[in-house]
This record gives sequence, C-alpha cells and structure tokens, in this order.
Amino acid sequence: MATFTEKLKGFWSESKRVLMVTKKPGWKEFKLAVKITGLGMIIIGTIGLIIRLIGYLITGS
Repeated sequence: MATFTEKLKGFWSESKRVLMVTKKPGWKEFKLAVKITGLGMIIIGTIGLIIRLIGYLITGS
C-alpha cells in the first residue's frame, strides 16, 4: 500500500506531465470555445425556462 507521500509524488509527476503536453489556445480556438459554451448555456437556460413554464401551467400558481 502506497504511503501518502508516494501518492502525492505520483500525482505531482502526472500533473507535470499533463501540463507539459497542453498548450495555450490561439485566439480563433478561444473564440470558438466561448461561442460553444455560450450556446450551451442558452440551450440549458431555455430548457429550464420551458420546464418552469410547464410546471406553472400545470399547477396554476
């Protein structure tokens, strides 16, 4: 069974490896991610609004 320090060292080495592979997104990629995230938020909000309206119409309060 691994000790806490061994687990912590393993986590640290894995984290360093992941950070070495990742890169900063370019402006075009960043704008695309913002658009997709915003669209997802709008869709989820719309679904929530529709559910709320249906609940309001069913209960009448």
